[in-house]
Amino acid sequence: MQTCSQTLSSASGIPPKRRVLIVSPHFPPTNAPDHQRIRVALPYFAEFGWEVHVLTVDPQQISLPQDAYLNQVLPPDLPITRTAALPLQYTGKVGFGDLGWRCLPFFIREGDRLLSARSFDLIFFSTTIFPVMILGRRWFQKFGVPYVMDFQDPWRNDYYKTTGAKPPGGPFKYAIAQGLAKLCEPYAMRHASQVISVSPQYPETLQNRYAWLRPEQFTVLPFGAPEADFEQLPQLQIHQPIFDPQDGKRHWVYVGVVCAGMETALRTLFLSIQAHRSQNPQLWESIQLHFVGTSYAPADRAVKTVEPIAQACGVGDLVQEQTQRVPYFAAQQLLVDSDAILMIGSNDAGYTASKLYPCILARKPILAVFHRQSSVVDILRSCAVGQVLTFTQADRPENLAAQLLPYLEDLLHLPKGYAPPTCWNAFQPYTAREMTRQLCQVFDRSLTSSSLR
Repeated sequence: MQTCSQTLSSASGIPPKRRVLIVSPHFPPTNAPDHQRIRVALPYFAEFGWEVHVLTVDPQQISLPQDAYLNQVLPPDLPITRTAALPLQYTGKVGFGDLGWRCLPFFIREGDRLLSARSFDLIFFSTTIFPVMILGRRWFQKFGVPYVMDFQDPWRNDYYKTTGAKPPGGPFKYAIAQGLAKLCEPYAMRHASQVISVSPQYPETLQNRYAWLRPEQFTVLPFGAPEADFEQLPQLQIHQPIFDPQDGKRHWVYVGVVCAGMETALRTLFLSIQAHRSQNPQLWESIQLHFVGTSYAPADRAVKTVEPIAQACGVGDLVQEQTQRVPYFAAQQLLVDSDAILMIGSNDAGYTASKLYPCILARKPILAVFHRQSSVVDILRSCAVGQVLTFTQADRPENLAAQLLPYLEDLLHLPKGYAPPTCWNAFQPYTAREMTRQLCQVFDRSLTSSSLR
């Protein structure tokens, strides 16, 4: 496909720009992590030959916290189309709260209008709101525009079935969601030009599931690091609401949802703390652990999952849990104000922490407990930024706790304000600019592969 802009640019000697329509229902100012790939890439798209237009949902239609500062850091000339969604106050009464289905008719209308009125070369779905991905096939067949899908999490997920863990929303709602996923995922995947994933396990799973997919269609690409956010943080003068960094205590912080499958890592941490404190009680008098934003559920339905485990392990007095998320930049300030950052992994080897790069950029000591095969492990070790204890599904927390004791000992004796000697050269491949360069290479390949089909 050759657009008008490409023809004029080529004639003038200017490198041609291609246009991509980015579909991301949770785009800022919504305080959700699934737009991070796009948001941190925005300053670099033009450098690599792409112009973007974002299709998203009006934040007033989304039941997630908002962060007004996120609007301030967006490019002022960024074209954004925001749509309505079926009102949650009505659909929620019948158990129909999924944003993907609520916004779908409005995305169809606005997407059709945009694709009819402008020359787009590509459509990019970067979201965990999976139902909107079915529109890729519709728009490809109607307008001939290829599409790329970004899997930040698995759409079809056998984890809860194979492990017996309680799924989010309960077994009944999860069964319905997975039933729809089994119908919709193959429909959406059938004409995808390229597929991006944050985990190396997803391409293997999808190729085993769908025989028509080829290895060259897949690229494993983590999120880019939001360096600019941390550079701007002092000027924003954010005050996080969780603790006073000047109160004389040592604050260890975990920021993020606590998912099913994290109990092994949590029990390992708490049992190790309990064992160490029993021998060295004076070292723990000033320590406070904070777990912030641990649930996706609204405040009136959220259930604490961390504090009960801490209490069962004998360290409940050290642990404070807030289920509700704090705004995006308050979460970053929380990391910067901490004395140590906790990273908790899942029994699922494909799990990758979306907060990994912010944790590194906060320049604080990190203590991580992760599955041995998680990509987080290699990145933390290569950057020499913290202590990492690894495990497998066969390991028991009681045995792992003893292995964690030396790491706790080291962390407790670090001076306040200690900044780890991070290997920033090893961090370079994960910067926002480098990740955007690789993302745009995927976009370029999608045009070539689409023309060959």
